[in-house]
Order: sequence, then structure tokens, then C-alpha cells
Amino acid sequence: MPAHAGELGAMKAESIDLAGFLGVVYYTPEEDGYRVVTTIAHGEAGLPVRFVATLTENQVVAVSVPGKLGDSDQIIEISRVGGKLVVSPQPIDGIVVASPTAAIE
Repeated sequence: MPAHAGELGAMKAESIDLAGFLGVVYYTPEEDGYRVVTTIAHGEAGLPVRFVATLTENQVVAVSVPGKLGDSDQIIEISRVGGKLVVSPQPIDGIVVASPTAAIE
């Protein structure tokens, strides 16, 4: 995966790909922070799994998929920095996690 990040706008679901686990990430601003929802499934037919976290400023949550023996894990970190939600690193194969111009402060 490339080592660069994308900013995610509120209520703008974006696609992610973690070593064949496909899914989406979105957030909604709530009174106590940004409610971040990440849903992934193995391939298109896999059973979906959802991760939900509420992030306040400078908090980070990670979603990872273990690699094969001897390979690295595939990890996406989702952080709230400067009033923006940042997803890092972005997946490969042309799938965009977020567009920097779509960020909502």
C-alpha cells in the first residue's frame, strides 16, 4: 500500500480494500466525537463485519487483516486530526479511500 493519507468527509462512504477484504468507511459528527463506521467482508460473498468507534481530536483506531505466514499485516489507520478524519494508508488498485477535497472541517 502507498504511504499517503486521504481525508474523509462526513457521510461520504468510501471504498477500502485490505488484502481481499472489501468494504467501506464513513463517519457522522456526533456530540461526543466522530462516529466512524468501517464495514468489511472477505471478497464479495463474505460475511460482513462492522467496526464502530467514536473518535475525539487526536485519537486513532486501526483495522487490520493478518498477512500470510511471513507477510506483513494489511492495516488502515483512521485518525481525527485538526477536525478532519484521515484514513491512512490509502488502498491500492485505484480504490480511493477519500478525496482531500471532500473533507469537512
